[in-house]
This record gives sequence, C-alpha cells and structure tokens, in this order.
Amino acid sequence: MTLKPSFLLATAFAVATFAGSAGAQTGIGQIAVPGDNPMWSFDISYVDQASQRYVLADRTNKALDVFDAKAEKFIGRVGGMKGIVYDKTGKPDNDFSGPNGTLIIGDEAWVSDGDGLVKVIDLKAMKVTDTISSGATGRGDEMAYDPKDQVIIVAMPANDPPFVILISTKPGHKVIGKVEFPDSTDGAEQPIWNPADGLFYQPVPEIHDNARRGNLSVIDPTTAKEVRRIEIDGCAPRGQAFGPNGNLLVGCAARGKEGMGPKQLIINPASGDVIAQVDGVGGVDEVAYSKTNNQYYVAASNDPSGHALGVIDGKSNKLVAKIPVVGSAPHSVAVNEANGHIYLPAGSKEGGCGCIVVFGGPL
Repeated sequence: MTLKPSFLLATAFAVATFAGSAGAQTGIGQIAVPGDNPMWSFDISYVDQASQRYVLADRTNKALDVFDAKAEKFIGRVGGMKGIVYDKTGKPDNDFSGPNGTLIIGDEAWVSDGDGLVKVIDLKAMKVTDTISSGATGRGDEMAYDPKDQVIIVAMPANDPPFVILISTKPGHKVIGKVEFPDSTDGAEQPIWNPADGLFYQPVPEIHDNARRGNLSVIDPTTAKEVRRIEIDGCAPRGQAFGPNGNLLVGCAARGKEGMGPKQLIINPASGDVIAQVDGVGGVDEVAYSKTNNQYYVAASNDPSGHALGVIDGKSNKLVAKIPVVGSAPHSVAVNEANGHIYLPAGSKEGGCGCIVVFGGPL
C-alpha cells in the first residue's frame, strides 16, 4: 500500500464530521490498480474474510482484479470480460457493460458480466473455469451467497422484465430457477442472504413507475420462489447489509424531485418495521457492515452534496461521519474484518486516483 500525503491532507480539510464522531479518520493510504489506462469505470468489490482476498469488477481493464487485503497490494487479474460498452451517442452503456457483481466462495470467484453471463474463476489458476448463461441479453449485476444450501443469487436488472437467477455452487453449477419482477420499472439491486431465516432478500427499487414505492422480495433459495415482500416506501432500496441484532440496513437512492431526501433505513427483516431512519446521506449503491468496527458504511456516489462515504454507528443507528470522496463513481465499498480497514474504489476521472482508497476504522 502506498501512502499519499497530499491526498490525505486534502481529504483532512474536506472531511465533514458530526457531533459525537470524535476520532473519525480520513483515508490512510491507497492501493494502486495497474493497467494501460487509469481505472475509471468499475463496479462491485468484495472481501473474503477467510482468505483476505479482495476482488474488484474492473470494467476499464475488462477484468476481475484480485488483491491481497492483508498486505493491501494488487496480486493479479483475470481478463476476458465485456469491458465498457458504448451506445450510439458514444456514452458508456451501463446496461451492457461489465464485469459487475462479484464475490468469493472458497477458491472461486463468481463474476457477472455485461452479456448476462456468470463466470466462475479459479483463484489459484487465475482463469475462468465455467460460464453460465442466465438467458438475459443485458448485464448481470450484484449477487449473494447462501452457504447453507450452497446457492448463489444474481440480479439481472437490465432485462425486461428484470429477474434474478439462482445457481447451485456445487459441481455442475445447475441453474435452480429464476424469479421475475414484472412490476419493476427500475431494475433490481444488491441481494443479501439472511442467516436467521435462510432466505434471500432482493431489493426492487421502483414499482409501476412510482419512484417512492419499492420492496424487498424475499426468496427461498431451494425453490427459487418468492415467499413474501417487504414494502419499502420513500427509499428506492439498493444496497443492503446486516448489522447488530439481525437488523438490516437498506441503502436508499436520493431523489429530491420526488421528495426523497438523503437517508438510509434500518429495518427488522422479520416484521419489515423501520427501526431507524438515518438522515444526512443518500444516493448509495453498495453498502457494508463491519463487526470489528460496529459501523455501517455506505458508498454514496450520488449524495446531493457530492460523492461521499457515509458512516453509521451500529449501536446508536446514527450517522457519525460523512467523508467527501474525490474521484469518479465511488459507489462500491467493502471491509476487511481482520484489521477493520474499509476499501473504497475511486475512479481516475473528476480528479480521482484510479485506485482503492483505504480507510482505517472505526471512523
């Protein structure tokens, strides 16, 4: 990891903290991302706590980047992904670009690509060993893993209608089934597996073009059937992370035109009741929770005040820090529980480093 004093000094002046957030820190360093072109387009990142490997879906380099989270350094790259796809006007087309979602299961990384394919990577051999078709023509996105039943769920938000596909991670990688969301008018976002009930929770941000109405679709991994829905109002749910007492942080979009200001929700997943509304940060994508730090982290690249990393205390459910982030699209966040470090990729555009910014927790 290479420390960047100028970056730290600039961030120290920019950091916004709140009453009760004594000890909040700025970034402690950066992890370089090599490549012929500075990294500016990327998607989801993930830390495997057992191996301390960290992976990032790197669209700029058409690859999955693999890092050693213990040493905090780049160790390799597996290419052959879709990369950035441009539309007829020359703008990046998010619906067909990739790689996107990723996670690690043992010595395998699972990655969704821009063409609806899900790829399995052997992290020892550093090569793709299987490719699974979802049936979608647009990109696959975020995913979650059920270790009990050995099932993975992958969102296909660019399809019409959006759907999720469930795949066995056992040899042969059998497709168990899919669940469609015909009433969704804004894709599908970051799923999560709940160890308390053994079910997947899948955010559907918008129903029937109503920006203020979304839900969490609760799905049985073994049958690939929706068993219930949790209505989420005024939030447009995106990222999710389980915290203390089985509570679920639901990351929200910020849509001022629809009267949806920057906020997050913490809910009881069993009842669907809102336990706390956390105001002051919004427009998030991926979110994470650290048991080591007892904090939630929200990657708020679309916060109304600008790109930020929001920090929420797991005990009080209060926003304790909001740290401005320099760089393009800082919408991805992951945590290494071994040392409490938080990893936030920041693109090379908008004055960013094109690297992984490292924060030392708790913030």
